[in-house]
Amino acid sequence: MQLKIVNVSAITNKTVLVRVDYNVPLNLSATQPTVKDVIVRVKDDRRIRDSLETIKFLLKNQAKVVLIAHLGRPKNPADTQFSLEPVAKHLSQLLHQPVQFVPKTVGVGAQKAVTEAPPGSVLLLENLRFHPEEKKNDPVFAKALAKLADVYVNEAFSASHRSHASIVGVTRYLPAYAGFALTREVSTLASLMEKPKKPFVVVLGGAKISDKVGAITYLSKLADIVLIGGAIANNFLKAEGFEIYRSFVEEASNVKASQPQDYTAIAGQLVDQYKTEKILKDGYIPLPKLIYPIDVVAAPSLETHSQNQVQAIDLSHDMADTDEKTQLLYLDIGPKTRKLFTEIITGAGTVFWNGPMGVWENELFAAGTRSVAKAIVNSEAKTVLGGGDTIAAAHYFHYEHKFDYVSVAGGAALEFLSGKMLPGLKPLVE
Repeated sequence: MQLKIVNVSAITNKTVLVRVDYNVPLNLSATQPTVKDVIVRVKDDRRIRDSLETIKFLLKNQAKVVLIAHLGRPKNPADTQFSLEPVAKHLSQLLHQPVQFVPKTVGVGAQKAVTEAPPGSVLLLENLRFHPEEKKNDPVFAKALAKLADVYVNEAFSASHRSHASIVGVTRYLPAYAGFALTREVSTLASLMEKPKKPFVVVLGGAKISDKVGAITYLSKLADIVLIGGAIANNFLKAEGFEIYRSFVEEASNVKASQPQDYTAIAGQLVDQYKTEKILKDGYIPLPKLIYPIDVVAAPSLETHSQNQVQAIDLSHDMADTDEKTQLLYLDIGPKTRKLFTEIITGAGTVFWNGPMGVWENELFAAGTRSVAKAIVNSEAKTVLGGGDTIAAAHYFHYEHKFDYVSVAGGAALEFLSGKMLPGLKPLVE
């Protein structure tokens, strides 16, 4: 995929509208214990830092930079806790120059602020989602955004799977280019699909199979082996006839009532499809292409803090039903699975990881995610980490900085890895 990348001739001395992803977590702290006023600060600025290269490039070439973004899911403009003002203050610190926060997104107020700002200045407009027209891709709203600038740059890959006004609509009225971080994201993910160093190992986990079913289906064609953990493994276990007791399993989706998706059935179909496709471990041990847990760590509740309530269950022979076991939840991959996954990852040429192996926030169920993270960063493979929950886990275990590439894109990355052309990328393709 060849993208139209932002360049000097396109933006010099121009007003540039930049769609960024500043949907970042915020911290609220009281100025004094007895005072109601609070100070709002950015808790995690990873997504803001990702945009700095493009912003600095624009400033170097005397562009006027108008940033647009969304934050959270406000119901109306009165939801002031979703204002981008604290983000503007944080960005100012990162850029070491003033960033003008504009409390309007479109209209006379926004236009006046942009017109009066000198070249080389940075403005951040108020939350796009204070306007319902944004998510509706309303052409009037898109045209109002486009009226603010001469050129458009998309630096929000993580929002590019949405057909919103600031992602798709505005490109109908302005020359559109890809930012540097977006271009890197596309290049890295595309390399996984086109020319990964072999063996290509995909590690997928997390809670909801609906978020990953497309990626599992598509990546299974490309990968040499797919290791499946987390709650999504329960769909595969159930499809194969294993008892999962009270474990969480996402059964179906009614996104389209006429075509509901049965995720357990899809898991079963994938297992059947690749049952005869093997990978040789150690050169002679045949393994199935899709591997789900052979043992699990279980407990009556994910909030369990007593080791006495935790037990490892070998799925090959510990399956006799008892009153005690019928209350169990599978909350992590077991020790045998951890060892198997580690050995497979150690021999990988490329590893893509999205989704924790268990409820890692509880130390009793953290061993699976920790062991997978450690195995990946200790391997000699090219390593790509994706998804907010996975990044949080890797950060908690102090492994995040050891990955070759970290993608904050989440749903957009998974849709891209499902083989789809994202709506936000289509206008940027050469």
